[in-house]
Amino acid sequence: MIDLHCHVLPGIDDGPRTIEDSLALAVAAEAAGTRTLVATSHVSWEYPNRAATIARLVAELNARLRAVGVSLEIRSGAEIAMTRVTDTAPEELSRLTLGGSRWLLVEPPFVPVVAGLDSLVASLQRSGFRVVLAHPERCQAFHRDRATLERLVDSGVLTSITAGSLDGRFGSTVRRFALGLVRDGLVHNVASDAHDQIHRPPSIAPELERAGLGPLTGWLTQAVPGAILGGGEIPPRPDIEGPPPQTTRRPRWLLGRR
Repeated sequence: MIDLHCHVLPGIDDGPRTIEDSLALAVAAEAAGTRTLVATSHVSWEYPNRAATIARLVAELNARLRAVGVSLEIRSGAEIAMTRVTDTAPEELSRLTLGGSRWLLVEPPFVPVVAGLDSLVASLQRSGFRVVLAHPERCQAFHRDRATLERLVDSGVLTSITAGSLDGRFGSTVRRFALGLVRDGLVHNVASDAHDQIHRPPSIAPELERAGLGPLTGWLTQAVPGAILGGGEIPPRPDIEGPPPQTTRRPRWLLGRR
């Protein structure tokens, strides 16, 4: 599997505090079946991280992993708060993309109303970036106004939900909303959003199985993230018989693709 969203770097956000903690999280990720993990440290007002710091820590962690015989590959990325995007230079944004691609992982705020997200996404797209929206199932604004999320997906935005949301880790309301998004074809990736190996572990596949989404595991955790990191076209979601899931809608930008 490819885990597109994980807080694995030490000491720079709310993830591991030490390199030893980072190693423990990485070892747990490999044991859970992950082969490539993108280090998506927060870039926010609370955690004003820079691409150079992230890249340095990724190199250090990869070297430590090789030294202890762990083959998991860590790649650079970031989880960029929506409120920081416009204050970040395009050159810096280019260095904060997922694995050196053109895709940015953007985090919407956890508030009931989000203003300006449509225009922000459109501006990024005009600048040549593509957008992956982090854990929209946990954003109150999308619970109140799902049509906004649908418009974003129709415009070319991909969504990445947290595996734990499918298990009720963030409450039953989030779980129901997440499953509804999957059912309606509004989810393109499931990631761990792990912060440690115990309380926020790097687990993905068991949550998908328990949610009845096992047949989509390959698409959600390999095909789509592989295309993102490799610069290829996003493959259309496979047709899966029986509930759940059944795709009831296809975004305009995927219509006609097979």
